[in-house]
Amino acid sequence: MPSEQRSFSFDASILQHQSHIPPQFIWPDDEKPCPEPPPMLDVPPIDLGGFLSGDPEAVSNAARLVDQACRKHGFFLVVNHDIDMKLVDEVHRGTDFFFGMPLEKKERALRKIGDHCGYASSFTNRFSSKLPWKETLSFRYSADRHLSNVVERYFSDVMGDDYAAFGKVCQRYCEAMNMLCLNLMELLGISLGVGGGYYRDLFEGNDSIMRLNYYPTCQKPDLALGTGPHCDPTTLTILHQDDVGGLEVYVDEKWHSITPTPQAFVVNIGDTFMALSNGIYKGCLHRAVVNSTTPRRSLAFFLCPRMDKIVRPPKELVSEGNPRIYPDFTWPVLLEFTQKHYRSDMKTLEAFVNWLRQKRINSS
Repeated sequence: MPSEQRSFSFDASILQHQSHIPPQFIWPDDEKPCPEPPPMLDVPPIDLGGFLSGDPEAVSNAARLVDQACRKHGFFLVVNHDIDMKLVDEVHRGTDFFFGMPLEKKERALRKIGDHCGYASSFTNRFSSKLPWKETLSFRYSADRHLSNVVERYFSDVMGDDYAAFGKVCQRYCEAMNMLCLNLMELLGISLGVGGGYYRDLFEGNDSIMRLNYYPTCQKPDLALGTGPHCDPTTLTILHQDDVGGLEVYVDEKWHSITPTPQAFVVNIGDTFMALSNGIYKGCLHRAVVNSTTPRRSLAFFLCPRMDKIVRPPKELVSEGNPRIYPDFTWPVLLEFTQKHYRSDMKTLEAFVNWLRQKRINSS
C-alpha cells in the first residue's frame, strides 16, 4: 500500500469533543469494537527476578510459562523486573506534556513519509481510511556504544532545548528496556531449547524503536479504534499501559482484553521473532480501543535487530519435521515493506515473504 499525503491533520483538541467523527475514522462493521466488554485474556505473569536468580525451579517455571504462552498467542506479563517505576511515571508525565502541546508545536517533529520516526497524528499522511484514533511520537534507540545518547540528541535536535530534560528521561527508559529485552531474549532461548546466549548475543547492539502513544477521548468509541488489528513486525514489544485499559488480543476466534497491571509490563512476540523461532512462537493480532471519558497513554519499546544482522532461526529449530518457513532477511527490508508497501495486519509476514521472493526472482 503506497503512502499518500493527506490534506488534513488529526487535531485531538478539536476532534475529541465532536459528536460526529469524520468518516475516515469509522471502521467497517466487522472490525468495530465489541458492543460488550470482552473477556479477560489469561496472561501468565513471569517472575523475571526468579529467573535471573538462577534458581533451577524458578528458571524451569519461567521457561515453561513463556513457552506455553508463545505457542498459543505470544503475550505474557513480566513482573519482579527491577525497572524503577518512578522512571516509568516520569515518562508517562512527559508523554502528557508532549501530547498536551498545540498541534503546530508537536508537528515540529512531524514524521516524514516513508520514515518510522517522528510525530504522527493518526497516520493521516499515510492512509485515507480506517484511521487510528491516536497520536504517536516514535524515535530510534541504539544499544551501540557509539550511539549512546541517540535519544537525548533526537529530542534536543528536533524538539529544541525545552525537551532536553524529557530526552534524558526517555534515554534512561530505553536503556532500562534494552536490559529487560536482553534478559527476555535469554529466557526465550532457554524456553526454545537453544540456550540462553543465542538470542541474547544476537540482540547485543540492537537498533530499536521507542513509541509514545496517546489515545484521546472519542465521543463515538463504538465506531472508532485507537489502533487497528495488527501484528507487530518487530521482534518483541514491551508495553507499559496506564490504568485506563484498552488493549485487546484476538485469541480462539474472539477478542480478549488485557487489564492494566501498574507494576507489570506486557510483552508480545512480533513477526521478526516468529521468523527467528521458525514459526514455533506466534505473534498475535491485537488492537486498542478508545473511550468517551478518559484519554489513554501507553509506552511501547519495540526490540529490533541491528541493521546488518541476518534474521534466521538457529539450526536446532530446523528439521525434517519442521523445515524452514521464512527466507533470510534483514530488519531494514521488513521495516521498509511495512512503511512503504503494506499496512501491518495479521498477514504481514506472509505478504512480506511473498514480496521478498518475487523481488529476488525479478532481480535474478
